[in-house]
Amino acid sequence: MIGAGAIGGVLAEAACDAGHDVTLCVRTQIPGLVVARDGRPRNVPVRILTEDDLAGGAKETSGGRADGAPADWILLATKAHQTASARPWIERLAGPGTVLVVVQNGVDHEARAVTLAPPGPVLPALIYVAAQRSTPGRVLHQWGRRVVVPRGEHGAALAALLAGSGLQVDQEADFQTAAWRKLLSNVAANPITALTTRTVSVLGDPDVRALAEGLLAEAVAAAGAEGARLSPADITATLDLYDGLSPDIGTSMLEDRRAGRPTEHDLISGAVVRAATRHGLDAPLNRAVLALLAAASPPAA
Repeated sequence: MIGAGAIGGVLAEAACDAGHDVTLCVRTQIPGLVVARDGRPRNVPVRILTEDDLAGGAKETSGGRADGAPADWILLATKAHQTASARPWIERLAGPGTVLVVVQNGVDHEARAVTLAPPGPVLPALIYVAAQRSTPGRVLHQWGRRVVVPRGEHGAALAALLAGSGLQVDQEADFQTAAWRKLLSNVAANPITALTTRTVSVLGDPDVRALAEGLLAEAVAAAGAEGARLSPADITATLDLYDGLSPDIGTSMLEDRRAGRPTEHDLISGAVVRAATRHGLDAPLNRAVLALLAAASPPAA
């Protein structure tokens, strides 16, 4: 598991629950992994492999397989703009048979993975989980358990890999539509909460609600031009999703903004703007929030 953020912690716990030997690959040492839900913290029995371990060649003693062979699976759960930082891990831990699962936001998972030069197959994945990292190694899992992958050999293998865990792996024949539908769930709530520094309760304000609907409409038009099968019904469903959230819940982009970290604006709002531009469409609302978020976000490390 590359990435010890909120999603990486939830995925690592699920893999442990499914009976697998899990190594958590992190930049700097953490005391361990604790995942909490419903007020109950739980210690997750993962091994920790740091960048210093990697540089020192500690694969056989701190991570990877005990026999030094490549890992069977690598799950990449870093923020999308941190993808390049995973390349040293891929070079050390992956082999031709290693499946690299890219569990990130956005709609171009495979294109991002190409920059890592993985020697084996790549499996894009979408995750419907709300989780928050309170401190390094401590994750609060708020809700959600669904992972979506393309239908096929590797998607079926991931479903089998995580069978018996708290996560449900669904296979989609039309993964492009699934990816754009997942992006839709982020394209209004994430930038609006990040720019206002308010939780999803802000989406109840009438003027903000109109802005959210406009952002979603531009995204549906861009998705359709790209070949995804979205419709105005998806706008309604997304707004209904927002309405069903607890008003005190934040978004990952809000948490990053509050913590002074770079945000994933380029992979969310930027994806809509780039798709619209490719097809000669206008997306003024997404273009505006993209510019504001780019100005407000510190540069990615």
